[in-house]
Amino acid sequence: MTSATWTPDRPWRGLMVATALPLRTDLSVDYDAYAAHVRHLIDNGCDGVVPNGSLGEYQTLTADERARVVRTAVEAAGDGARVMPGASAYGSAESRRWAEQAAEAGCGSVLLLPPNTYRADARAVRDHYAEAAKAGLPVVAYNNPLDTRVDLTPDLLADLHGDGTVVAVKEFSGDVRRAYEIAELAPDLDLLIGADDVLLELAVAGAVGWIAGYPNAFPATCAELYAAACARDLDTALPLYRSLHPLLRQDSKTEFVQAIKLSMDIVGRVGGPTRPPRSPLSGATEALVRSATEKAMAAGQH
Repeated sequence: MTSATWTPDRPWRGLMVATALPLRTDLSVDYDAYAAHVRHLIDNGCDGVVPNGSLGEYQTLTADERARVVRTAVEAAGDGARVMPGASAYGSAESRRWAEQAAEAGCGSVLLLPPNTYRADARAVRDHYAEAAKAGLPVVAYNNPLDTRVDLTPDLLADLHGDGTVVAVKEFSGDVRRAYEIAELAPDLDLLIGADDVLLELAVAGAVGWIAGYPNAFPATCAELYAAACARDLDTALPLYRSLHPLLRQDSKTEFVQAIKLSMDIVGRVGGPTRPPRSPLSGATEALVRSATEKAMAAGQH
């Protein structure tokens, strides 16, 4: 079985947490709290962090804030190779600039969505990744057809890997059958779990990494779950997966940022509010997330 462990030469593998970004009540970024959060994740068994993803509310950040988040993550992690910033942007040239900023900061790789302002065809997608790859960092493709309306199908991923522009894919389509087709068409392309609620299924199918949401609240338990899933130790993994799944499935919901931040607040970390246009959870959803988080804590998850 291919190693699912983080290494300096393949820093996109292992348990990489898509970090939520702590905000103060005035919606300014709490960089000190973010640095403490990054250290907390790594100290509790996570391999690295993915700042400036959707969970990190990158779309609402100024350019200065976005760049400072990356620098803060690198300093807090103590090893830039453990940081995989999101480089997604409206234009390919801007994505390349964010990849260059990540390289200058000492990061080990970047995560990149396809063009997401229109339904790009295969040629445009390949050109987009080729442009970002010019920065010199390994690029992890992010397939999220639900939000981008651009589907990185297994055959397109094989083309991208053949172009030499991507080293891995964060698979968020939810279709676990794709794991096997990707392995057939591009056997050297690393498959990374992209949605928390298909963790076990994709790990068993051969994924070598997890770009994860809920370790923001339960890092140690999620690290244990990931290790057991990749080892196909179902006696350990399945009870943990069942216990956490009411929360893990929130990662695939529209209000996943608010849900994960609420769980962080409940367990004693700093999540805080979200910036508009994200609004607070509805009463019913808040109650559901609160109850599931408290139940997980009572079960000893941490």
